[in-house]
Amino acid sequence: MAVKFSYSFVVAALSTMSVAVNAQTFAPLQFAGVNIAGFDFGCGTDGTCVASNAYPPVSQLTGIDGLGQMQHFVTDHGYNVFRLPVGWQYLTSDQMTGVLDANQFANYDMLVSDCLSTGAHCVIDIHNYARYNGQIIGQGGPSNEIFAELWSNIASYYVNETKVIFGLMNEPHDIPNITTWAETVQAAVTGIREAGATTQMILLPGTDYTSAETFVSSGSADALGAVRNPDGTFTNLIMDVHKYLDSDGSGTNTECVTNNIQNAWYPLTTWLRANGRQALNTETGGGNVDSCVSYISQEIGYQAAQSDVILGYLGWSAGSFATDYTLSQVPSYSGSVWTDALLVSAAMSPKTNMLIASVV
Repeated sequence: MAVKFSYSFVVAALSTMSVAVNAQTFAPLQFAGVNIAGFDFGCGTDGTCVASNAYPPVSQLTGIDGLGQMQHFVTDHGYNVFRLPVGWQYLTSDQMTGVLDANQFANYDMLVSDCLSTGAHCVIDIHNYARYNGQIIGQGGPSNEIFAELWSNIASYYVNETKVIFGLMNEPHDIPNITTWAETVQAAVTGIREAGATTQMILLPGTDYTSAETFVSSGSADALGAVRNPDGTFTNLIMDVHKYLDSDGSGTNTECVTNNIQNAWYPLTTWLRANGRQALNTETGGGNVDSCVSYISQEIGYQAAQSDVILGYLGWSAGSFATDYTLSQVPSYSGSVWTDALLVSAAMSPKTNMLIASVV
C-alpha cells in the first residue's frame, strides 16, 4: 500500500519550538503500539514483585481479553508493536534465579503467542526497575551472571521469532554507578546473542526511570553506548526511553502540560544522530483529555520528524487496567464493538496521525 504521511502533525509539533530540524528526517515512524499490562501487577519500583498479584491479560487465566485488544488495535488502528510487561518473580515463581518456572513461563508465553499471532512485534519487558526485592542487579543484588542466565533462557525460547524484541529492564532508577549498570546490560546482551538470538532488537535502558529528558545528562547514553554485540557491532541495540507529559513527568496526573520537545526529545535526538544510534519510546501517555491529545500529537509529530533516530512510540497502557485508570488506553467492548480511549482515537492511532510507515 502507499505510505501516507501527516505533515500537519509534524508542522504542529515544530511550530511549538525554535530548534532546527534536518529536513531529510521527515519520514514515517517504524512503530506504533501500546503496552498490554497485567503480568507486571504487584511489582513496585523497588523491584519487589509478588507473583500471585499478577493479573494476566489472557482470557484463559483471568477473562481479560488481551488478544482481542491487540487484534482490535492492529485491525482498526494499524498498531504494529505491543510491549508485554512481566515481573521477574512471576517468571521464576518468586525465586531469585535465572531459571524459568515452566508453568509460570507457559502462562506468560500465552500472551506472547497471542501477540505474535496478530503479526505485530512483541516486546518482552522485565518490569523490575533494575532490582530484585529491593536490591540492584550487579550492585548488591542478583549477580550479572544470574541476570544474563534469565535472558539467555528467554532468548533460547524465542530464538526463531524475528518479531520478538528483548526489553532488558523497565525503568532502572537511582543507580549508584551507571558504568557498572552498563556492564550488567552488556552481560544480558551477550547472553541473548550467545543463546542464538543474533538478529532481534534488544532495548538498552538507562537510569532515572529511562527518562528521555535525562538520558544524556545522567550519563546513561555514553555508558550504554559502549555496550556491544559479541561481534563488536551495535546492530539492533536500541536505546530504551520513556517520557510522560504531566507536570512532574511521573505519568500519574490526568492533564498534560508539555510536549517535552525542547527539554527532552531535542537533546536526545541530537545525541543519537551524532553517535549513529536509535531509540524507541516504549512508554508515553496521559489522561484522556484535550490537553494530552494536543501535546501527545506534538510529541509524536516531532518524533516522526526524527524518524532516522526515533523508531516509534508505545502508549501506557492497555491490558488488565480498568477503563477508569488515569492513563488507561484500554478499549471497552460491548456486543461486537470496541470503543477506544480518547487519547488513542484522537492522537496515538496511526490511522489518525498517519505517521507510521506501514500497518501489519
